[in-house]
Formats: sequence, C-alpha cells, structure tokens
Amino acid sequence: MKPIRTERLVLRNWQIRDRDLFFRINSDDRVMEFFPFRRDRVQSDAFLDTLRDIIDQRGYGFTAAEVADTGVCIGFVGLSPTSDLEPFIPGGAVEIGWRLAPEFWGHGYVTEAADAWLDFGFESLDLDEIVSFAVWNNRRSTAVMERIGMRRDEDADFDHPHVPDTHPQLKRHVVYRLSRSDWQKRRKAAE
Repeated sequence: MKPIRTERLVLRNWQIRDRDLFFRINSDDRVMEFFPFRRDRVQSDAFLDTLRDIIDQRGYGFTAAEVADTGVCIGFVGLSPTSDLEPFIPGGAVEIGWRLAPEFWGHGYVTEAADAWLDFGFESLDLDEIVSFAVWNNRRSTAVMERIGMRRDEDADFDHPHVPDTHPQLKRHVVYRLSRSDWQKRRKAAE
C-alpha cells in the first residue's frame, strides 16, 4: 500500500520491526480491557503477518500508525471489511478501528488517523458508509467515534457473537455509523 501521511503520522503496512509493539498492545490489560482475550507472542506475530498480507492484497486494512518525526510505531488505525457479524453488521460493511499503546493515548493521534482513513474510504474506496462498534461502556472509543462525526445507531446495538458467555460484561456492543453525505457535510463545515 502507498503510505498515508497526516500532519503527524504515517499510516503504513506492518514491518518486522513493529512486532514488539504489536505484541505489547495485544497483550496489555489496559489496551485490551474490552476484549475477552490476550494474544501471546506467537499469536501476535501470526496476526501481524495476516494483517500485513491482507494490506498487501487489498491495499488497506488495520495499518501501523507511526509518528512521522520519530519513526516510532504507536499502534494501528485503519479500515477493514466486516464479514463475520451477520446479521448484526451487514456483509460488505467497512469498519474503522484502532488500538494504540497507552503512552500515546490522549494526544489526538487516533482522531487524526481516523479522519485520514475516512477520507480514504469515501474518496478512494467510494464507500457509502463506514461503521464502528465497541463494548457499550468503552467511552474512550465511542468518544473518538463521536469526534470523527459518527452517530450512534441504537437500533443496531448487538451482543457480539464472538464474545464468550464467560465475559457477559463484554458482549453488548454499540454501533456508530457515518454516511458519505454526513462526511461531506462535515468536511464542508470544516473548510
């Protein structure tokens, strides 16, 4: 994929040098607070390889986010088609998602990268809508969704089918959406 540059970030495909950070964010209890699992090193490396292959084939995905001035990878932000959440999220829907190491929280990096991915999704991929979803009380993520112009669709909230019954507090997910027309209005208002 061709890297996407923002004011402070480079959104790019994963590299071998990113493995340590990727493992850290996928095993950190704070980062993974709203997930029912943690990945060990072998699982994390395999997942990074999968993401890298998907990005090579598709041209986008959950890509590495790197601070442009330092070259430090801080986590990931990107777009990914959802295919295994029928009937909750329609097949063909594209999700925006993110995960950063805690020391990079609160600096606006996710919002900055997400805005760039929304531009890519609506301009380059010609999407009609982008969705996002999170555990109902994951306020950090839903706050980002709201900052980037997404609106909650309460009628679409669902119990995530991949969250085991051993974690009932993580099952309920809220759904946010952004349509192409709302994205266009938001861009015009910012000009």
